[in-house]
Amino acid sequence: MIECKDLVKIYRNGDVETQALKGVSFKIEEGEFVAIIGPSGSGKSTLMHIIGALDTPTSGRYILGGQEVSSLDDDELSDIRRNKIGFVFQSFNLLPRTTVMRNIMLPLLYSDTSAKEREQRARESLKYAGMDEDKIHNLSNQLSGGQMQRVAIARALINNPSIILADEPTGNLDTKTSHIVMKTFQELNAKGHTIILITHEEEIANFADRVISIRDGVVEKDERIKK
Repeated sequence: MIECKDLVKIYRNGDVETQALKGVSFKIEEGEFVAIIGPSGSGKSTLMHIIGALDTPTSGRYILGGQEVSSLDDDELSDIRRNKIGFVFQSFNLLPRTTVMRNIMLPLLYSDTSAKEREQRARESLKYAGMDEDKIHNLSNQLSGGQMQRVAIARALINNPSIILADEPTGNLDTKTSHIVMKTFQELNAKGHTIILITHEEEIANFADRVISIRDGVVEKDERIKK
């Protein structure tokens, strides 16, 4: 499903160059649950932006579902972000004074779907993310951190993406709530979703089935987790 070949990313600021990725290569098959772990400055965030079609490498190849992503135009990249990848972020990125229902429906705002269909899909996504429907008319700022992250997961699921890309999804949560959210990702993976988790926490990475460790822009280890 995903193939990264010798990815290099160089940021330039005037005459200063910073090489964030130094030839990163790996494959992720459909249905895997993979954690990409590394300390701050390791290059994992840069790699996440490339995998999420939010940025392009300076050199190397990124292939998603047989497509060379770096060769696509802006409209094609937007289509990938909208329909193939569901994003879950550390800060939830919910509209605070907006209901759970409307937050989940945001990716459908400019689609051709009817209001009734959008509402139905929002309810289905919330249930699929493991949260009760009784919160669907609450404002998002009335929810706990764990509930907000489940709403964010539901929003990521509403277009039925093949990949869920989660960037430090437990960074703002306590340990107990973090484990609940990670078990939700495990359940989604068991239902067939490919999960790619970006984290700096080994304990969180161990919820995945495979861990790719990155440091100083290179892959240090790529190993399966023994359960």
